[in-house]
Amino acid sequence: MLGESPTYLAKVVRHLVKSDILEAQKGVKGGVRLVKAPAQITLLDVVEACQGTIVGDFCRSSRPDPTVCGFHRAAVELHQAITTVLGRWTLAQLLEQPRAVPPSEGGFACLMAHGLHAVAAKNRPPSPFTQLGGVL
Repeated sequence: MLGESPTYLAKVVRHLVKSDILEAQKGVKGGVRLVKAPAQITLLDVVEACQGTIVGDFCRSSRPDPTVCGFHRAAVELHQAITTVLGRWTLAQLLEQPRAVPPSEGGFACLMAHGLHAVAAKNRPPSPFTQLGGVL
């Protein structure tokens, strides 16, 4: 469905299990499921589970704060914007049914709006494990 190799997906799942976002069960009836409700898991949680804590790698100036360079100030602002947006969006919000926005209102084609959830649900065998809205 995602076009990623099973090896890559296994590594991602391992990171998510290690970070207590997913739990995994081996065996014929195994799989993965969310440890918490989707509304309690942010994109920041997922990104940091897979890539580590998002840190700003600023210019490392030894000058006092009032005289830091413009690059440092821009990097701090960018870091805050990234972590704020990722911390605000939850898995539940991403799994909400998409709504069509007409092109006249700035809309564009959305894969989710064209039935990605429906295709995943139709092809997924019944299981007690949540499969992240058909992602895995």
